[in-house]
Amino acid sequence: MTFSSETKKNIWVINQFAGTPESGWGERHFFFAKHWQKMGHKVTIFSGSFNHMFKVLPEVHSLFKVEDYEGVKFVWVKTPKYNPKSVMRFYGMFVFAVNVLRLPFSEFDKPDVIIVSSMPIFPIVSGYLLKKKFGAKLIFEIRDLWPLTLQYLGNKSPHHPAVKFIGWFEKFGYRKADAVVSLLPNAKQYMEQVAGKPIDFHYIPNGIDPVLVGRDELPPEIVEKIPKGKFIVGYAGTIGRANALEYFVEAANLLKDKDDIAFLIVGDGYLKDELQKMARSPNIVFLPKVKKSQVQHLLSFFDVAFVGRHNSPLYDYGVSANKYFDYMLAAKPILASNRHIGDPAERAGSALVVEPESPEAIAEGVMRFYNMPPEERAEMGLRGYRYVLEHHNIAGLAEKYAELFH
Repeated sequence: MTFSSETKKNIWVINQFAGTPESGWGERHFFFAKHWQKMGHKVTIFSGSFNHMFKVLPEVHSLFKVEDYEGVKFVWVKTPKYNPKSVMRFYGMFVFAVNVLRLPFSEFDKPDVIIVSSMPIFPIVSGYLLKKKFGAKLIFEIRDLWPLTLQYLGNKSPHHPAVKFIGWFEKFGYRKADAVVSLLPNAKQYMEQVAGKPIDFHYIPNGIDPVLVGRDELPPEIVEKIPKGKFIVGYAGTIGRANALEYFVEAANLLKDKDDIAFLIVGDGYLKDELQKMARSPNIVFLPKVKKSQVQHLLSFFDVAFVGRHNSPLYDYGVSANKYFDYMLAAKPILASNRHIGDPAERAGSALVVEPESPEAIAEGVMRFYNMPPEERAEMGLRGYRYVLEHHNIAGLAEKYAELFH
């Protein structure tokens, strides 16, 4: 496909938590950028210098640092370090939003399109000011619904000052953006209710690139810690509140007498220490976070992959966590603990869905998989593999996204 100069656009992505495969987290816009550039567009990603989820952090000693990573331009904007459990995390989001506006814009090509990706949500004001300055199209991308997440998972009242404050930015973004992109398929009605008017809504979920995804092997010291000769039910990803892993650990405790079943939790996060203290069974193994390029090798050791959610109406708007696509690309059947939220694995027919927030239901689900004929588990996994290639291939999603640039 050829592009005229009129169709080639200069895209700015403002996402404090955007990363590279080396960062080990937040690669959504990097993978999109690779495909957008093949279409003839130019892409600059503005991200923060600190992210507690990054495995590798950029070194930034002044206001910003420009890096070319595999042909994609990253502008790492100086942001303070923070404890993820502290309010300083939100302070860092404000600093990023302000520092983006302090950049010497004459050093960057004038944008035709500005994408502001939330969370964090505060840079939507920065994006709007830049839209007015350059006459660019503004796209507001919502990865998670804030402040709704704070209300449902943080147990905050709709009248809490933080909810009201964040809610102002949310409403501002919906009203001022030329288009709203969301990873959540059922969010349009909620967003229009907040905005008080119709919005130009587009569902563009996360995806995976079978070509760009890494196939590196795990280091031997990790492989030797993975149980051998056992039925492995595993989780790979962030260890935080949203993942409801406490119920997974309790399910492992309930099955502690099943010597040939092992529970594997791979990743890092602020709740990891707490979960390790909860574990009262020798069949639970915790491993550190591995590189994104090593995830497929890690999953080859799993018999079943686990995804947990809390029993919250928050997820009725949809979910699009990357772990679904990693699991499905590896053709693994999935044990999903949720309230039948229609996640990608459930839609693919590659998941066994059990009651959320119930160790007993998770343990029962594990035993159902354990007693299932291997060929039946394999067929479930293949359904997920076929589905992710058809519906969540990043190349097709990048083309759909690029239609908004004009």
